[in-house]
Amino acid sequence: MSLIPTTPGNAGTSTRPYLIRALHDWCTDNGFTPYLAVYVDASVQVPFEYVKNNEIVLNVGFEATTSLKLGNELIEFKARFGGVSRDIAVPVDHVIAIYARENGQGMAFPVPTEPAAAPLAEQAATPAAERPTQPGGLRLATGDAASATEAPAGKPADDSEPPEPPTGGRPALKRIK
Repeated sequence: MSLIPTTPGNAGTSTRPYLIRALHDWCTDNGFTPYLAVYVDASVQVPFEYVKNNEIVLNVGFEATTSLKLGNELIEFKARFGGVSRDIAVPVDHVIAIYARENGQGMAFPVPTEPAAAPLAEQAATPAAERPTQPGGLRLATGDAASATEAPAGKPADDSEPPEPPTGGRPALKRIK
């Protein structure tokens, strides 16, 4: 006898938001900095000047964000980019990875299959040279976790520039057991 309802066509809700919250809690409990890798299209509200290859990596630690809400459909918070506070809104299905900056441990998710066709007005206003191009491969860490790509949300006070994304190779996430 099954205790789980099995309505025809009902696959249940997505596990992605629950896994994101669990890994965010794990990072926080262990003193790590949780980062989200996000696929960017017209449904994502992020500063487009930091988007590369339709991807952005966001520091979602409590020190780097204000009013963080890890919902089932949307992740919302405020963060500073270049000293300016910005509202961030990311649909949960656009999160392609969550991992700890310090050691690269985390989880990757599939890229959304139906990206929005029309760019946002902010994307259209961005110079062509700075606009995101077709999605590239996920580039989280290549060997040492310190080389992970990051956007300057919650940037250190010394205003050091974030590291350049590693080129080539496959993503290297470590499995959490």
